[in-house]
Amino acid sequence: MSGERPKPIDPLRVPRFAGPLTFARLPYREDLVGVDVAVLGVPFDGGTTFRPGPRFGPRKVRELSTLLRTYNPALGVSPFELITVVDGGDLPVVPTHIEDTFERVEAALRPILGLGVVPLCIGGDHSVTLPILRAVAARHGPVALVHIDAHTDLWDEYYGRKYSHGTTFRRAIEEGLVRPEASVQVGMHGPVFDAEDYELPRKFGLLMVPLAEIETYGIDEAVRTIRRRVHGPAYLSFDIDVVDPAFAPGTGTPEAGGLTPREALRLVRGLAGLPFVGFDLVEVSPPYDQGDITALLAANIAYEFICLAAMAKQSSQTEA
Repeated sequence: MSGERPKPIDPLRVPRFAGPLTFARLPYREDLVGVDVAVLGVPFDGGTTFRPGPRFGPRKVRELSTLLRTYNPALGVSPFELITVVDGGDLPVVPTHIEDTFERVEAALRPILGLGVVPLCIGGDHSVTLPILRAVAARHGPVALVHIDAHTDLWDEYYGRKYSHGTTFRRAIEEGLVRPEASVQVGMHGPVFDAEDYELPRKFGLLMVPLAEIETYGIDEAVRTIRRRVHGPAYLSFDIDVVDPAFAPGTGTPEAGGLTPREALRLVRGLAGLPFVGFDLVEVSPPYDQGDITALLAANIAYEFICLAAMAKQSSQTEA
């Protein structure tokens, strides 16, 4: 891709309710040569265990992303001036067939990663992170994981099945896709089946920062903990259910007492400078949303991911 970087459609020229439906009104591109970040939908919810609907997440998040603007005053960055970002459409899925979907998502991502593109995937339920990590690890090797979620997703199985949105990171560790010693899980809260559930991260070598600790020490200390832990190629996975359902009701497994949107945004912004090679935002379930507030927050968090990628590239160019 040559010439000027693609930009979102100017809302002062074309109203936000008009034009093609792409993330942040960016151009849709199938050819990703020369692209820095590609926004990719993964419309699959065959791994859910309670409320379905995240298959509609990518479309709804794109719709609410029309409200995004080009300058981020909190981070002081205009991401679309620094990196080439496009909407790459949706990755192939097979409704209700989880293993087939995993194979197709991984196969579609591998050539994209081979071009040096950083994928920003919008789910879909949290099971889709596993094939994404398979493709990312094939390109970059095992990655440091920053996992922000109400749940650890480290269970072994559901109803005798090894793949669901609650088993993702156990499978990822077993498959050698992540480096537990450089990884952290953040924001866990709500009741669990038994005390052992909160021992699982330690058992697998992960550091867990539950929400109770964040309530005591604050977001800034949580950010410092993450930054001390994470090194090398990193991957950021954000489950919208870490946010309190008062602010993000549109999700499949809501947990009372979560982060506020302001806290969630501060947490993500605090990760600027970490070497992320991929991102996902999952579990937005539009059928359970109210006034699209969950999708709006998700769109803003995904925008922050783009800003992190832009700042990382800016930093690498400065150092060079």
